[in-house]
Amino acid sequence: MKVYIALLRGINVSGKKKVPMADLKAMLTNMGLTNVKTYIQSGNVVFESKEDSTAILEDSISEHIKSTFGFEVPVLVKTKTELEVIFKSNPYMDLDAIAEKQLYFVLLKNPAEKELTKAFHSEKYANEDFKITDDCVYLLCKIGYGKAKLNNNLIERKLKVEATTRNYNTMVKLLDLSS
Repeated sequence: MKVYIALLRGINVSGKKKVPMADLKAMLTNMGLTNVKTYIQSGNVVFESKEDSTAILEDSISEHIKSTFGFEVPVLVKTKTELEVIFKSNPYMDLDAIAEKQLYFVLLKNPAEKELTKAFHSEKYANEDFKITDDCVYLLCKIGYGKAKLNNNLIERKLKVEATTRNYNTMVKLLDLSS
């Protein structure tokens, strides 16, 4: 059995796309996933599966959410190892930034095209720094994510990829739950 982390995008935000975590956990368990654990209401799930393909898991979870809850939800699945590598590769490990909750991980479903990445690297945002890799855009939001111009929607639009954002503390908790 492999340990996976599923990240659901855009659920339980402003009363839209409501997915109770107990119902989500039951749905995933009924799919045959084991040791299912959820973390907060924003769609973070740790589970185990015999399935080797994250793409198959993403599609299956997405289809089950649509048939169970009645709406589509983008789903990103990473192995525990993949998430650890992403976390440890974060270039912004300043303790003050961590304490001030300024670090964010925009996890990419697929690598962006090189031309788009190159063009995006040339952009500048006041009070915001970023680094792009094949599977993550690391954000340092010096005035907080809520006020940042560089957000998940902008990154998806500029890089033409699906993405979902998690803060530093959520990443720490997901890695802890997956151990």
